[in-house]
Amino acid sequence: MRARTTIMTTTAFVLALLLAAVIAGGSATVIEKRSRNELRLALEAAGHSWTRIEADGLQVIIMGTAPSEAERFRTLALAGSVIEATRIIDNTDVESTADLAPPAFSLQVLRNDDGISLIGLVPASTDRKALLAELKAVAADGQVTDMLETANYPEPAGWNTAMSFAVTTLKTLPRAKISVDPGKVAVTAITDSPAEKARIETSLARRRPSDLKLSFDISAPRPVITPFTLRFLIDAEGARFDACSADTVRARDRILAAARGVGAKGAQGCTVGMGVPSPDWAAAVEMGLKALGELGAGTITYSDADIALIAADSVSPATFDKVVGELESNLPEVFSLKAELQKKPETGTGVPEFSATLSADGQVQLRGRVSDDRQREALENFARARFGSATVYGATRVDAALPSGWPVRTMAALEALHELAEGVVSVRPDLVKIRGISGNPAASDQIARILADRLGESAQIELAVRYDKRLDPVLGLPDGPECVARLNAVLAEKKITFEPGSSTIAAEGAQPLDALAAAMKDCQDFRMELGGHTDSQGGEEMNQKLSQDRAQAVLRALRERRILVGNLTAKGYGESQPIADNDTEEGREANRRIEFVLLDEAPVETPAPVAAPAEDSATPEQAAALPEEETATEAPMGDEGPMEEAAPMEGEAEAAGDAPPADSATAPAGEDAATEPQDAAAPTGGPAPDHTAGLPPEVAAAQDPAIEIPVAPAAEAPGRPAPRPATLGAAD
Repeated sequence: MRARTTIMTTTAFVLALLLAAVIAGGSATVIEKRSRNELRLALEAAGHSWTRIEADGLQVIIMGTAPSEAERFRTLALAGSVIEATRIIDNTDVESTADLAPPAFSLQVLRNDDGISLIGLVPASTDRKALLAELKAVAADGQVTDMLETANYPEPAGWNTAMSFAVTTLKTLPRAKISVDPGKVAVTAITDSPAEKARIETSLARRRPSDLKLSFDISAPRPVITPFTLRFLIDAEGARFDACSADTVRARDRILAAARGVGAKGAQGCTVGMGVPSPDWAAAVEMGLKALGELGAGTITYSDADIALIAADSVSPATFDKVVGELESNLPEVFSLKAELQKKPETGTGVPEFSATLSADGQVQLRGRVSDDRQREALENFARARFGSATVYGATRVDAALPSGWPVRTMAALEALHELAEGVVSVRPDLVKIRGISGNPAASDQIARILADRLGESAQIELAVRYDKRLDPVLGLPDGPECVARLNAVLAEKKITFEPGSSTIAAEGAQPLDALAAAMKDCQDFRMELGGHTDSQGGEEMNQKLSQDRAQAVLRALRERRILVGNLTAKGYGESQPIADNDTEEGREANRRIEFVLLDEAPVETPAPVAAPAEDSATPEQAAALPEEETATEAPMGDEGPMEEAAPMEGEAEAAGDAPPADSATAPAGEDAATEPQDAAAPTGGPAPDHTAGLPPEVAAAQDPAIEIPVAPAAEAPGRPAPRPATLGAAD
């Protein structure tokens, strides 16, 4: 019985154990499944679908690859909020990420009257101490505000080039903003005048490194014109402006249309500026030009609100009275008119005259008559102040019978002469004549303004001023030696290569030819020789022919690039002019070359020199026999830029009399010829007064200008210039 009880107790215990195990296993399975499902639903609902969930009893295993460490952290945090964090096993990992990209370095430099400010992010390797010291030297009162931040990353390509160009540019611009990015610079600046604007634009374009992208926005205020002047004339040479001013572009267009309506031909232009005496300026000018057109010959001058209409002596009195009456009746109220009908000149009497001549070398001769010793001294002192004390030669004589106002007229003539690079002024009681050459396209405009201001708008003047672009400091065109040095420097930088033993230019020769064509654009007016040279290998006759053919090939390539080659001469020298030892490969390579040689330092079609006008001679009869001048043809004045030069001026005859002694050290030569480019086209005379509109072609294309670095010309031996070492040709 007792044994039976023991067996039943044992059996019951075993059954209890089995039942507990079954119940425990079932409970664990239920908990495991429920935990896995709850966590999976929570993660998928939150967008963490990259996870995989496994359960092992009460433990939950999270697996998968998170797109980022932040995503992984958010997933585990969410899982810990669904089930106990102690039950979670993290078997996740994170996708591998690329290295962090370097920051975008940039710099903003601001300069004004208060100093310089630096804003931006620059590489940590930037020498800020040296940069600040360099800028403090040019900032107002040394004020430089440093707001730069740095990042410890390598300098990107083009950063140093852009920084160097920006700092150099900032030194020349007192009011500017310069933005610097790797390989890129943007310049925004304000200048004081259109001429300064053009100069800065040209400088930026020429200084730009070839691997730098440059953009600029240079602005200039409209000039203040005082007095507001316009002068229009009609004579045997046609109708044209000597000076033209307008207050708006619309007014300018109206004035130019009126000028064309009375016979003005070619490109005409007006300076648009401030200072107009009346908003009816354009209407008053239109009326005056129409009146002058009806008269057929004469001049009309506007100086602010004063108008002087001078009809030629060929106009009939009846026509003069009719035209003047209509004009007086219809002019706007603020304008006043002074009209005069010229009388035919009397002959047979001596005409007093004063003249001043400015030669190409800067020497000034003063001749003719002055009213007294005090005026002579005042004139010479004024000339020395304007032209330099060592350049003035005085040869005037006192004439107490000169008309009143003579000192004012002669002083105004000298002031006008100062606007020229070379020329002559002649003062007579009834007329002031000015003729010459200037590098300022608005010189005629300025001279007319000076004379109208000093002598009055009714003063009789004759202007024949020719614009010479090679004298224009804004364009900064090179002379002959500079051109040759520049071209040979281009060839020295990269050779023009040919196919072996042939005159065919190799494919890699296109780049140096393009650079050569760019450098030729300002040098097409000079006579040059394009010489071909070889080494000593091969026969002498064969080498001479090969060098000639190669020089001709380069000439043809330049012509294909639209370069005027009429002033270039191709010549082959073979092996006759080596510049290195032909016994070494390096020497033979140097001897195989193309080089430029200057044949004439003066541009093609050099005009005759400007000579002094006829002076007073010993007798009244000689004084009356003054030679007739051939007034230089007036050039059209263009809105679109500086005009081209044209035919040379006739020199005025030089009279005997007050000539300087032959052995005088101070007497100017006066024989230097003014220069004129080959592509002269339009007749010359008054230049384009609209210096706000015309800019050099290289400035208009400043977004991608040719880079030209002037090189000092090499010395030349007598006779044919010696070969220059800085040249390049092609390998045989």
